[in-house]
Amino acid sequence: MGLDKIAVITMIISFLSCTESTRPPFSCDASNPVTRTFTFCNISLPIHQRVEDLISRLNLDEKISQLGNTAPAIPRLNISAYEWWSESLHGLTYAGEGMSFNESITTATQFPQIILTASTFDEHLWYRIAQAISREARAVYNAGELKGMTFFAPNINILRDPRWGRAQETAGEDPMMVGKYGVAYVRGLQGDSFRGGKLKDGHLQASACCKHFTAQDLDHWNGHYRFTFDAQVTAQDMADSFQPPFKSCVEEGKATSLMCAYSRLNGVSNCANYDLLTKTVRGQWGFNGSIVSDCDAVKVMHDHQGYTVEDAVAASLKAGMDVNCGSCVRTNARLALEKKKLQESDIDRALLNIFSIRMRLGLFNGEPRKLEYGNIATAEVCSKKHQDLSLEAARNGIVLLKNSPKLLPLSKIKTTSLAVIGPKANDAELLLGNYAGIPCKNVSLLQGFQHIVKSIHYHPGCNFVNCTSAATHEAVDVAKKAQYVVLIMGLDQRMERESWDRTELGLPGQQETLITAVAKAAAEPVILVLVGGGPIDISFAKKNPKIGGILWIGYPGEAGAAALTQIIFGEHNAGGRLPVTWYPKEFTKVPMTDMNMRPNSTTGYPGRTYRFYKGPKVYEFGYGLSYTSYSYKIDSVNHDKLYFNNLKTDKARKHGSLLNVAVSDIGSEACKKANISVKVVVENKGKIAGKHPVLLFLRHSKVRDEVPTKQLIGFKSVHIDAGEKTKIKFVVNPCEHFTRANEYGISVIDEGKYYLVVEDKKYPVTVFI
Repeated sequence: MGLDKIAVITMIISFLSCTESTRPPFSCDASNPVTRTFTFCNISLPIHQRVEDLISRLNLDEKISQLGNTAPAIPRLNISAYEWWSESLHGLTYAGEGMSFNESITTATQFPQIILTASTFDEHLWYRIAQAISREARAVYNAGELKGMTFFAPNINILRDPRWGRAQETAGEDPMMVGKYGVAYVRGLQGDSFRGGKLKDGHLQASACCKHFTAQDLDHWNGHYRFTFDAQVTAQDMADSFQPPFKSCVEEGKATSLMCAYSRLNGVSNCANYDLLTKTVRGQWGFNGSIVSDCDAVKVMHDHQGYTVEDAVAASLKAGMDVNCGSCVRTNARLALEKKKLQESDIDRALLNIFSIRMRLGLFNGEPRKLEYGNIATAEVCSKKHQDLSLEAARNGIVLLKNSPKLLPLSKIKTTSLAVIGPKANDAELLLGNYAGIPCKNVSLLQGFQHIVKSIHYHPGCNFVNCTSAATHEAVDVAKKAQYVVLIMGLDQRMERESWDRTELGLPGQQETLITAVAKAAAEPVILVLVGGGPIDISFAKKNPKIGGILWIGYPGEAGAAALTQIIFGEHNAGGRLPVTWYPKEFTKVPMTDMNMRPNSTTGYPGRTYRFYKGPKVYEFGYGLSYTSYSYKIDSVNHDKLYFNNLKTDKARKHGSLLNVAVSDIGSEACKKANISVKVVVENKGKIAGKHPVLLFLRHSKVRDEVPTKQLIGFKSVHIDAGEKTKIKFVVNPCEHFTRANEYGISVIDEGKYYLVVEDKKYPVTVFI
């Protein structure tokens, strides 16, 4: 055979091999005569009937093989391999086993890390971001470069403690707000509408997983590890702090997956907690999906929590877990069966949930390219639409913390030179945060400024972000050469990350000293830009008149540089608000292991989050400045007196000094009739248009340790032109928004006077029991 013929044949084989490798995996091939006879391949039948048929055809080894995150193919039944573990916290990433960037798919849109996205207080934006991530995921899957369409996101743990290394992944500290973020994300990722509804034929564009269930917010602090930590949580705090986001994610978002956490809760491993996984999630909340363990969590039960390996496997499956991220269950299920710790029916129960999700994703409906989401093409990956959305999220999230004496915005025309100082100012990766992939564009903050100002003077200032060594004299010399100075300081992934909590709340190392020296030497007040997910005590900078502007940018994603320069140079009006309290350094005296949310006046324990914390604050939850000014008026409230005294007298109870009634005793009809319509007028009194989050709080006139100081009950983000007014309507349901949990975890409404609060305006509403 001649060389030319060999070359041609080689090219054909290579082409066919390449074509096959980029074919998305699927089951129930219509061209397979055997497949056509299987009941589980009949798409006209209900999914539960199809899944039951599939399970009935599996032998025990095949059943067990499907219980890990990497599920192998079952060729005799034409069932394809599947990978459950992919990540999509704020964009497609190589974290997990499902996605890898290669010559075909080299990048994906990287949106801001969640803590910054949350500061927009914009539910529809959150939804659109998840929707964009989902479409990019389907596009990559359709190209055969993604092994599954189940994603371990969103993280909906509240940010209980400011030191948590995963603060950056959360939507902040308010349970209601975090729940709304979870609902918006789940609906966007799974292909639902923004307002919710029934998915077409139950089909999923992707499957979202709400994590980490529950009360997990400590990774590695002061000798305590998430693998061994036993969170002691009261029924009261579980009911109105830790559980509400997950309840919303399941009941409103209709999430199809839930992840059980590594840690223990009141002595019981989360992944072996039958009361949580089965009684609460499936029984009370009506969850209809798969429960997956955090990765290697079942192995952790054996290695760190006192279980034998067979007991860990049996306890987790019997509790209601379905998929073990890891291999512990798959490797040891037979042992558990042999020792009669586990029954085959427990495995079948898990498989029912596992295959139901895969079928809802359309992966048992034949060739995926012919299905509902099969025509989403790779042109959507890094599309201009998605990159514009990433920019929108970053610039609407950035929070202006100080602007004195109206230093910002700078003029592009009048700014002749700029000094940029910071150890990672020229590192584009800094902007991404954790669980990031490869961005469509790599632009550092320094490069962003170089696009705007011709004369740039740069110096790192510190050796690293931890700033153990600061080149203060050199940085000062650079600062003296420029008209304005921008200092890029804060945190990075070495200072806060998964498996690593912070031990201090101030700026790392010599950053504060460096900032102070540069500010003193600069010709004009300097601009301090803070990178990072967790709160930072910058009290010194707030008070220093030579520090004129302070901006917090979180981890703003791939468009962070453009977002920051647009705000600093006035192309966009700052409007983000902090989704978390910024505590003083002294808060580190409070043990991170103390899970109590409420303060204790007797012991001096200050409590946690804006709802209960009674200590000093650097910045309040919801704080954020703008280049314009807004005025507020509570225009109307349809009724200001609520009567629940038609209930039997024995249903009203004293709790402490407060008379209250359980919401369950009021009844759904009475709750609906008690709805309050609140109309708020907001006026932009300045000369610059702005995107402005309006926050509605509720405050009880008699605050006690067990009663929140105030609580967020509504928020809306609106665009208001200069000199314009807008009217915002909030619907307040007293049975949802006026409640708190009593010591038994029962939702109650207290008697007394309340205030609806918007900024400096308040409106009284009285509850009669």
